[in-house]
Amino acid sequence: MKLTTITNVSVDGVMQGLGGPDEDRRGGFERGGWAPPLFDNEATTFLNGVYQRADAFLFGRRTYEIFAGYWGVMADSGNPIAAALNTRPKYVASIRLSDPRWADTTVLSGDVAAAIGELKAKPAGELQVHGSGSLVRWLLDNQLVDEIILLTYPVVIGQGTRLFPDTGPDTALDLVDSRVTPKGVTIQVYRPTGRPRYATATM
Repeated sequence: MKLTTITNVSVDGVMQGLGGPDEDRRGGFERGGWAPPLFDNEATTFLNGVYQRADAFLFGRRTYEIFAGYWGVMADSGNPIAAALNTRPKYVASIRLSDPRWADTTVLSGDVAAAIGELKAKPAGELQVHGSGSLVRWLLDNQLVDEIILLTYPVVIGQGTRLFPDTGPDTALDLVDSRVTPKGVTIQVYRPTGRPRYATATM
């Protein structure tokens, strides 16, 4: 399966608490709920399509718990995102979660890299990672990501957890698709291509 990460970020890279004011207040974060005012019909249509093509989902524990508490209770709502999440396999990379209550959930608590490698070795399909910043960074560090989808919102949050750390590995990316929604959400699709090339000094 192809492993795709899907992340909503502000222009300054913040991904924390995008959905609501109380979604994630870790670290004294007080600016939650910044995404919905900018999430227009075109962004909705795009994201609905992304979820519909998923064959399985992979989460970090915190995002899993947020999704289970919100999408997990919407099984009969007719919402296409809820339908995808509630009818397809879900995997959680966690050493703390032992009793998942969302149906069709498997906890990956041993050799996570090997478990994900087995999922990726399946001949077809797409394994999607939504949110889950710590997990996404770990997946990138371990060269397990095949495609990156970034939805960048035209807002600077100024605090909160960012997708990429101040210091980390470098990765070259090929841009394979780019579009802008009417409210200015930039949707970009990248494929990692190894280490970047750096210019050499010339005299």
